[in-house]
Amino acid sequence: MGASLNGNVVGVAMVGRPVARNLQDGWTAEVIRLCVLDGVKNGCSFLYGACWRAARALGYRRLYTYTLPEEGGGSLRAAGWKCLGEAGGGSWSCKSRPRVDTHPLQKKIKWLTEV
Repeated sequence: MGASLNGNVVGVAMVGRPVARNLQDGWTAEVIRLCVLDGVKNGCSFLYGACWRAARALGYRRLYTYTLPEEGGGSLRAAGWKCLGEAGGGSWSCKSRPRVDTHPLQKKIKWLTEV
């Protein structure tokens, strides 16, 4: 999904299968990445809304995303999403399968929009 302004790409969003296994029911998708250039007014809200319209057109009933606690979530609220509270966080590294963590490890804020 993309957003353009005056013929230039100013934002993108990627939707895919939910990362959490228990949400992979065939009816649920997840906004896994979203990026908008600084100063693009309402760009995030536009993309979150467009992601939901596209997912719904493909037959999905729920769309989730996660934000970091320091991100306000105003764009998600403006697009009609509901805050479900804290979720996730931590490392996937374990003794039998060690990993190098390059992602934020704190708890995330979980958001949902649904039919």
